[in-house]
Amino acid sequence: MVKLLLILCLTLSAFAQTDADRERRLADLERKIQILDPSFVPASTGFDQRLAAAELKIEQLLNRGATTAVAPAPPTPVSGEEDEETRLPVSGYMDAHFNKAEGEPGRADFHRFVLLFGHSFSDRIKFWSELEVEHSLVEGGEEKGEVALEQAYLDFLIKPWFNVRGGMVLSPVGIINERHEPPSFNGVERPFVETLIIPTTWREMGVGFTGDLGRGLRYRTYMMSALDPLGFSAESGIAEGRRSGFDAGFRNPAFAGRLEYSGVRRLTLGLSGDTGGASNEQIRVTPRVSIAEFDGRYSFRRIDFRGLFANTWISRTRELNAALERLFGFNGNVGRMLRGYYLEPAIHVFPRRTRNDLILFTRYEKYNTQHRMAPGLVALDEFNRHSVVTGLTFKPNADVAIKFDYVFNRNASSVIRPLNGLNLGLGWWF
Repeated sequence: MVKLLLILCLTLSAFAQTDADRERRLADLERKIQILDPSFVPASTGFDQRLAAAELKIEQLLNRGATTAVAPAPPTPVSGEEDEETRLPVSGYMDAHFNKAEGEPGRADFHRFVLLFGHSFSDRIKFWSELEVEHSLVEGGEEKGEVALEQAYLDFLIKPWFNVRGGMVLSPVGIINERHEPPSFNGVERPFVETLIIPTTWREMGVGFTGDLGRGLRYRTYMMSALDPLGFSAESGIAEGRRSGFDAGFRNPAFAGRLEYSGVRRLTLGLSGDTGGASNEQIRVTPRVSIAEFDGRYSFRRIDFRGLFANTWISRTRELNAALERLFGFNGNVGRMLRGYYLEPAIHVFPRRTRNDLILFTRYEKYNTQHRMAPGLVALDEFNRHSVVTGLTFKPNADVAIKFDYVFNRNASSVIRPLNGLNLGLGWWF
């Protein structure tokens, strides 16, 4: 038993340098740990948290000195005895950007400084949190940056296929929202589709269930606080309607869920959605916002493919736009349907045996925040957009990414032209 666990530890420390290999090998390690201890439930957020949970479980099994292939269920505490508490490793990620739009001066920004803290109260109760500082400086009364609680939740682990989670949680919609650490995606900035059609980063107060159904199937489903319709607009869709857990609206809660398949041959498929009423006490209109999304990731040898399609529906937009006009003095022209998709092929230039990695990629994005309008409202061509992002990601280490890309922006308008842009980025996690 001990020898087998030591082999698992060595396997954990010998991950290949590509994200696809890292994900595949970590998933394989998690399955092996579950054979040894069926009560083990992998963390369902970022790679680092899953890795920390696997390391913790290996350490616990070694300390117990288990002698059977399948560990028994945790004994019921007696005489006031409780499971031992364990502090999980501190983790985090950071990224710095340099952005230069065509014809405008460049801007440098230490965009994010994020620390992740975890704690294991017992084998059955675990805590995860994520604290973010944006733009490196926060001053009262000035738009210099923000300190944001991005995640803070408790996991109550019951069975591998059924667990309870509550607190500040990330919506499980899309790819990037739950996996937004800089080395986990190509491009300096996050995809347009996953910031306008899906409002990444999207976190809300919520409670729900998570689990691993076996055979590569995992799910997450939450009841979450609703969006704020006062933040909806023609240009940015529902992106500014996120409450981020503040003044959370539970009069008309939203329900979000994701079913994910991580199968053979490095294939991952995801289906997710969110629906709920968007409310604010300043207006009487409560439109329903629904999002449906499908995504996939696939790796073949040294080539990666990634794609996503998302559609957002907003009900009662005629009444909503009229209410926004009465409140703010102008019509928001919010669309009743938003649609977007992207496709991204990428190739790893260096051989797999090398310690470094160089990824060349191109991402095509099509996104329209006014795909359909309510009767009497006219869609503006400037919001029917598409972009081509092409560049490279150099990884001197699997957890460090040096990024460069150039963005070609276009829209359907013959009058208003979007600007192209050059971006440089440095990101890492630990």
